[in-house]
Amino acid sequence: MSAGRHVVVGGGLAAAKAVETLRDEGYDGGLTVVAREPHHPYERPPLSKDYLRGEVERDSVFPLAAGWYAEHDVELLTGTEATALDLGARSVALGDGRSLPYDRLLLATGSDPRRIPLPGVDLDGVHELRTLDDSESLAAALRAAHEDGAGRLAIVGDGWIGLEIAASARTIGLDVTVIGLGAHPLERVLGPEMGELYGQVHTDHGVHLHRRAQVTGISGEGGRATGVDIADGTHVDADLVLVAVGAVPNVALARDAGLALDSTTGGVVASATLQATDPDVFVAGDIASVPTARYGRSVRVEHWATALNQGPHAARAMLGATDPYPELPYFFSDQYDVGMEYLGFVAGPDAYDEVVVSGSLPDRELVAFWVKDGRVEAGMAVNVWDRMEDVKALIHREAVDRAALESFVG
Repeated sequence: MSAGRHVVVGGGLAAAKAVETLRDEGYDGGLTVVAREPHHPYERPPLSKDYLRGEVERDSVFPLAAGWYAEHDVELLTGTEATALDLGARSVALGDGRSLPYDRLLLATGSDPRRIPLPGVDLDGVHELRTLDDSESLAAALRAAHEDGAGRLAIVGDGWIGLEIAASARTIGLDVTVIGLGAHPLERVLGPEMGELYGQVHTDHGVHLHRRAQVTGISGEGGRATGVDIADGTHVDADLVLVAVGAVPNVALARDAGLALDSTTGGVVASATLQATDPDVFVAGDIASVPTARYGRSVRVEHWATALNQGPHAARAMLGATDPYPELPYFFSDQYDVGMEYLGFVAGPDAYDEVVVSGSLPDRELVAFWVKDGRVEAGMAVNVWDRMEDVKALIHREAVDRAALESFVG
């Protein structure tokens, strides 16, 4: 199955699973991975959870061991930036001046943290979390703050990353404040009903929540952050500040090369086989805007399962497979003793009529369903396990009786 050289640009889970699949499927041609970070490809969920807390070893974040690449004749270029893509010449320009030719190219360039022009954001003690280095830097700072006293962490942003780090920091023993724009944490992605579940979880664990709060700046003294200022005049004292206000897909390479972007999702336009608008280029992971038959629209999802599943699918498409990508969006989160799995897609408050809950909200053991016109759009299981296949079956049905949803958790 040898054919020229295939190139994968990216240093995350999608890249690792793509090259693994290419070799497993029998491709024995030239294969290069271009990763801008100095590490071989790794996965990100542990960075805000058990790895951040020091509960697992560093090797656990790597889906493939460092030696796997050489053993499978994969050229691994770490610490190397892909700076430009020439579709006509089928080549990738690298930051060191080299040009890397390809026959098939996979872009799995992931996302970068959303950065806001906040006064004081460059002070020492202000962190963000996206990379392995970010996680290790934050972990060291959390440990040091805790050893010096209780330690106070202020988190700007009440999305998944902010809340997962809040849970990890509280578990370590820090005093934690979360500052969010919405009336409820995670309101933008879960709505008020399920967002408030997480609000109560964090309140019960001693996290201080500031709701409907507009941050105006990060205060400092001697070049180091000392707190966060809120528009209503509130000042939150802090030894450390985390800015976690979302992520933006890293589409610059694709955009500058002339590949089509999706103005709705912000990602790179892909076919159902994960092929970009150039026939020799494929996309996977955070940047991929993929048509989804169930929802009648393209969807871009920044979660672990997307990288896990799209990397192999794109690899097989690079080898000629034509089957459409079949997976519904899926993600999970572990915070304190609350484990959650979510399947499906809800694009804002207008995308559903109601949330139907089966089980017990007070006991935090339930499955919630987002319903539109009698049809399940998404389901979230909280401390209820091994029911995602059942949730998937309901999402694919044209209509579901409300009583059946209410009795889902027996």
